[in-house]
Amino acid sequence: MSEIDSMIKVKNITKSYIKGSMITHVLCGITLFIEKGEYVAIMGTSGTGKSTLMNIIGCLDKPTSGQLELGGVDAYQLDDDAISALRNKSIGFVFQQFFFLERTTALDNVLLPLLYADTYPADAIPRAKQVLVNVGLEDRTKYLANELSGGQQQRVAIARALINDPDVILADEPTGNLDSESTAEVLKIFHRLHKEGRTIVVVTHDREVAGHAQRILELKDGQIKELDFSSKPKDSSDH
Repeated sequence: MSEIDSMIKVKNITKSYIKGSMITHVLCGITLFIEKGEYVAIMGTSGTGKSTLMNIIGCLDKPTSGQLELGGVDAYQLDDDAISALRNKSIGFVFQQFFFLERTTALDNVLLPLLYADTYPADAIPRAKQVLVNVGLEDRTKYLANELSGGQQQRVAIARALINDPDVILADEPTGNLDSESTAEVLKIFHRLHKEGRTIVVVTHDREVAGHAQRILELKDGQIKELDFSSKPKDSSDH
């Protein structure tokens, strides 16, 4: 992909961890460009640094060196408050673990990101109800998080990721704890969001999940490479 007009520009990113005299190199000069509206999967086995890369792209962690641009903004030249504002406005996160307040309703969990906005929006509740409708949970707004199935909880998490109308959805092993039926529901939502023009980046170890993306990248030994489309699994995203 070309650097020009890319929504996400990762340039020569490295990440190392130091413990005593030991240095562990996790990312070793990653350069990656993702265009607006692309659906990209990043694959790799456990421990290869997929989540580390996602956290850096999502401004949750800082690289040891290198540059990240989101929508033309050099993210790591900003102070912490400005990074937080950029992250909250531009990125929606979906994790394998849901990170819910369990004794709180689905609606209130979806509303949580709005608490970090500069001004709490007047249309917060209608907006939250609408994103729950969009993920097929309009009849679950008053259910507590721990009253929902795993697949329903992940759809609430997607609704929460959408509440600020972000440009980018970052999903880290979003189907890792789900059965096949719930996995299909989640992937169908991602497919629809992609059709609507969202930029979606999914981190996964599952080749079938990766097969729903336009582009599959593999992270191995701290480096990233694009997998040939001839090796891409059959896309069943329209099913």
